[in-house]
Amino acid sequence: MGQILAAYSRGLKEAIRDKASLFWTMSWPLIWLIIAALTFVGDVPQEVVPYVRASMTVSMMVFALMIAGMSHLPAGIAWDRKNGLFAKLKSMPIEPYRDFIGRVSAVGTFALLAAAVVLVLGFALGARFTGSGVAIPQAIGFLLLTIVASAGVGLIVGTLIRKPQGAVTTGVAIAVILAALSGVFAPADLLPAPLQVFARVYPISSARTSIVYLLVGPDAVGYNPLTSGQITLTVTLSFALLLVGTLLYSKRGWSLE
Repeated sequence: MGQILAAYSRGLKEAIRDKASLFWTMSWPLIWLIIAALTFVGDVPQEVVPYVRASMTVSMMVFALMIAGMSHLPAGIAWDRKNGLFAKLKSMPIEPYRDFIGRVSAVGTFALLAAAVVLVLGFALGARFTGSGVAIPQAIGFLLLTIVASAGVGLIVGTLIRKPQGAVTTGVAIAVILAALSGVFAPADLLPAPLQVFARVYPISSARTSIVYLLVGPDAVGYNPLTSGQITLTVTLSFALLLVGTLLYSKRGWSLE
């Protein structure tokens, strides 16, 4: 447990010190939310605007989680490799999975903090949510699935991309491209038919749609993402990404010195 806590503490300190991570994970989603909330509601009836802004807020919360997992996590791995930390860890009786648990937990904490800041801004901009009761913990569960899937991608990027700047750039690029193609930035029903299929399969997009369905209402999404089959697919693929990332990180991450 001490090894996990040490990795967790180190990860949080790195997140706070790393100005680039702070910008990409917190500032960028906030900037996008302000722009979207003030410019993309011109043709929307006034009584619907608060709920449109709520949907935008969920999208930017999910995007903040994506950036944290896909950019900050691999950047931390790349920096630790460059600074020789993995070489030191390999000489100690420390298993990779302990470092992995602490590292991912730290990124998850940082990501949830970023999502909370986005949520506060969303309320300040007039976002209104209809979900209550059991819908709230269910929505939190889907947020956690987003962290799981994003961390899986981040572990893959951090293992394969050796240089810190390259890891950050690659992670941000993957997050932005996947968000644009899967309906995180825009309603999935506005995408071309092939991308609508991808939006339902891609676990982060499916989780985002589920959160909007729970907290904003069925009218805010184009389909019901809470069927047993869809939920099973989202959970399975989220943990599959994490499993692939974990195996790759454990087998190759510490050996790339």
